Amino acid sequence: MTTNLPAALARTAEPQLTLRRFLALDAVVTGANALAYLAFSGPLGRFLGAGSGLLLGLGAFLAVYAGCVALLAARPRPPALGVRAVVDANLAWAAVSFVALALWLTPTTAGAVWTVLQALTVAGFALLQYGALRQRQDSSV
Repeated sequence: MTTNLPAALARTAEPQLTLRRFLALDAVVTGANALAYLAFSGPLGRFLGAGSGLLLGLGAFLAVYAGCVALLAARPRPPALGVRAVVDANLAWAAVSFVALALWLTPTTAGAVWTVLQALTVAGFALLQYGALRQRQDSSV
């Protein structure tokens, strides 16, 4: 049995809860990625073709970012400005990932695939969060 996770998370009549769920999922995935980069920067760096220093820096940044997104998700009604900031940051991350891959990263094949997959995942979070924010705004009119 397969489930569509975004659809399952969105399955609620309360747009507020949908938005908070998408923010929380983003925080969990980003936090897990941060922990992996921090704990395994050497082996992951070799596997992905990235320097361990780069992964440590990204891991630290992502840990802080995940914490901020988690705090936003924990709010009973996350402010629209904060949600828009997360959406914009996620879209920027995805765009920079593709630009970095094209212009200055020289990853392994696994690293190139990982870069594309994580960029698409982050862009997907942005779209889900934006859609949930719009749904919340539309339902409060």
